[in-house]
Amino acid sequence: MTVDMPDALRPLFDPALAESLVALRRDLHRNPELSWREEHTARRLRAALTALGITDIAGVANTGLVARVPGKHRGGGAIGVRGDIDALPITEATSLPFASETPGVMHACGHDVHASWAVGAARLLLDRPAERDVLVILQPAEELGEGARAILESGAIDDVKMIFGGHVDRRFEVGRVVAQSGPLAASTDSFTIALAGSGAHGARPHESSDPIVGAAALIGAIQTLVSRRLDPSEPGVVTVGTINAGSASNIIPDRAEMSGTVRATTPAARALLTRELRRIAESVAAAYGLTATVELSGGTPPIVNPPESAAIAREAVTTVLGADGITPLGTMNMGGEDFAVYMERIPGCFMRIGAREAGGKPIPAHSSGFYAAEGALFVGAAVLAESARIAARRL
Repeated sequence: MTVDMPDALRPLFDPALAESLVALRRDLHRNPELSWREEHTARRLRAALTALGITDIAGVANTGLVARVPGKHRGGGAIGVRGDIDALPITEATSLPFASETPGVMHACGHDVHASWAVGAARLLLDRPAERDVLVILQPAEELGEGARAILESGAIDDVKMIFGGHVDRRFEVGRVVAQSGPLAASTDSFTIALAGSGAHGARPHESSDPIVGAAALIGAIQTLVSRRLDPSEPGVVTVGTINAGSASNIIPDRAEMSGTVRATTPAARALLTRELRRIAESVAAAYGLTATVELSGGTPPIVNPPESAAIAREAVTTVLGADGITPLGTMNMGGEDFAVYMERIPGCFMRIGAREAGGKPIPAHSSGFYAAEGALFVGAAVLAESARIAARRL
């Protein structure tokens, strides 16, 4: 098997290890499973960890795993390294020789690589242990924004003092890593707004309080939340994704509903946008003689990397790849990532890890043609392992 990885990493991965990690990644990619259904994935990952000689492996959060890699010294807390494991309900169209064999399901977000590089990090930490234990967290249900919270609630990582993770990103070539402080991913709140009025015949609108006209006005007003309420220096998104009302062309209904998403990159911006969404919905409804019921489902918070843990990640990247390994994020990522749930309780750093082969093109995640270049597997493993070692020395 030909294994593609940056030359700087070859001394870390003997041929047998490199081939085993590639084989693991390809098996996971070929057999993707949706959130909370990752049974084969969990069995395969447990077998891979066991083959390394790791004996302390706990099943947690239904289909998740937490493996403890012993450090040089016991006690005093552990460092966490996380890889997520679930796939998406998308039909794959990559033509890869190891493409999904599960109809309608594929690893369109790179979690096959994330899970595999977490196993790779475990092996590197066995070869050269950190000063304290490292917990390798293989987390289900990231795509639903539920897995991180379930891992925390299990109590399995209560002794983790700092946590690191990463996500493949085809905007950057293999060997380039974003490891910076500040905002890195957006919050992911969903909303539903119901407008209640009174119906009438479509020929006599004066006899109604028309929720469709009110909904149209509200959709326009919502667009001012980012442009007129949010500081222009902060990215934000408020999108209406669905609207439903009415049953016939000559009937004014008594109810209209819409739903959408709110994205923000800081806790303060998140609070502002969700608060102002409720206010503007109720105010526009009142202006049209309607009542508004606003429901907000708390999604994942934004990822904001603290300076201290981001500095550890940057040091790890430069140790593994040299100074050229660091690259800036550039355009803000408005997608969500439930790693942020860990960081509400545990300091840490989340990285974007280049996954585009030399000469390749950017391919958007969550698309049928997405794949991550296999060299990213070795970058992620090495950078996460080194981040754990540095953090273990500093804490």
